Amino acid sequence: MRVYNTLTRRKEEFVPLHEGFVGIYVCGPTVYDDAHLGHAKTYVSFDVVVRYLRYLGYKVRYVQNITDVGHLTDDSDMGEDKIERRALQERVEPMELAETYTRNYFRDMDALNVLRPDISPRASGHIPEQIELVKTLIDKGYAYEVNGSVYFEVAKFPKYGKLSRRRVEEQEEGARVAVNPDKRHPADFALWKRAEPGHILRWPSPWGWGYPGWHLECSIMSTKYLGQPFDIHGGGLENVFPHHESEIAQSEAATGQPFARYWLHNNMLTVDGVKMGKSLGNFTTLSQAFERYSPLTVRFFILNSHYRSTFDFSDEALAAADKGLRRLLEPVVQVRERLSIAESGEADEELLSLWGEHKGRFLEAMDDDFNTAAAIGVLFDLTREVNLLLSSPGEPSRETLAAIDGLYRELGTDILGIIPVDTNSIYEFLGITSVSMRTASTVTRVVAAPEEFIQLLVDTRSSLRSARLWELADEIRNHLAELGIALEDTPQGTVWKRRKY
Repeated sequence: MRVYNTLTRRKEEFVPLHEGFVGIYVCGPTVYDDAHLGHAKTYVSFDVVVRYLRYLGYKVRYVQNITDVGHLTDDSDMGEDKIERRALQERVEPMELAETYTRNYFRDMDALNVLRPDISPRASGHIPEQIELVKTLIDKGYAYEVNGSVYFEVAKFPKYGKLSRRRVEEQEEGARVAVNPDKRHPADFALWKRAEPGHILRWPSPWGWGYPGWHLECSIMSTKYLGQPFDIHGGGLENVFPHHESEIAQSEAATGQPFARYWLHNNMLTVDGVKMGKSLGNFTTLSQAFERYSPLTVRFFILNSHYRSTFDFSDEALAAADKGLRRLLEPVVQVRERLSIAESGEADEELLSLWGEHKGRFLEAMDDDFNTAAAIGVLFDLTREVNLLLSSPGEPSRETLAAIDGLYRELGTDILGIIPVDTNSIYEFLGITSVSMRTASTVTRVVAAPEEFIQLLVDTRSSLRSARLWELADEIRNHLAELGIALEDTPQGTVWKRRKY
């Protein structure tokens, strides 16, 4: 398997630090508002990374933090505190706000079929460790304290910029709107900030009451649970600078050891070519999206692009994704339904060989830097073959159908998470709510239906007529007619016979 490493700007063979084990850390949300579609692109993308690594047999420890500590909104250290500002607007305690939106975040991720991280550490629960890291950096000469705040001096770390390819010399004084006069250089970043009067989220430290800088928490929570170095650090491309660049600097300066070995970054979701984000006001929350589209459609929409590619959002694109997912799930239902009534027999070796070829192409796509778009293309190739099989004369054996169902579950369920395990969930997605409608859907593909099954449909139709559900009863009659089954309603009941051609 090869992955694109942002640190080296090339695809590399993935070899974990410890055989059979992969440690992965992904920057989690700042919980001051509901998650939007841009967040979904990040966390669905890395969910598939984790799923695939586990499919390959690795034991994976997935750590994703929750930022529940207020941080300033820009690197000039002169911005607003997002959590405190929102808490004041809603007249709640900041931690009450953070707790509410943390629950909402996991609710939305669960709906998207995103597996929960193994560890979801909170920044507020790791303040002592962050203070210790700041003390270490001061002792080693990489940081300095001014008026109760502590800054990392990037000039002392010559490799600063190795991830983003930005040179410190290019970050000139006055490049931003406001430059903090306490800094020795504009590129220096805050490790610890003095808490101004009225700042609610604050903790005691050797430098007075304050709170940690934005970058500090991820260095602590990643290495605490994964060690240093660890295998994979993931996140959005917009976090390469300054966030991930600063994580590297402070972590490696403190220990003298590499921080993370592979850096994976997903590209952004755009709206009319512009990054989706709360600061731009062009975002759609996931709860808003779920009012119009199934979470399964949203997940499918995201995975139809490579995680490193931009993907433009529109209602038309989501509608197309919904239509495509339906085309994929309909034969899945038919296979499962026919499997329940199929007779045992020899598996079709030619078909099994064909399924094996599709599986090989699917895994080849996933091995190429988790190319989910190409993998989904292979699933549609498989589906075309399945549709041909289901529409052909004769009945596939139970063993043949089981092989197809197993492949769908292996590739579409376990790895991509777009095919529900529960068939009733697929019925719900497709809008099939009646048992009679489901059996009618199944029987349209049955060229030589067993007599007991035909009689079951005839009896179901009679029950529907008694309940005055004429439309559903007529639908069963029409489907049976397509199969060459003629019905005759008599005073003694409905009788059926096969038409001769």
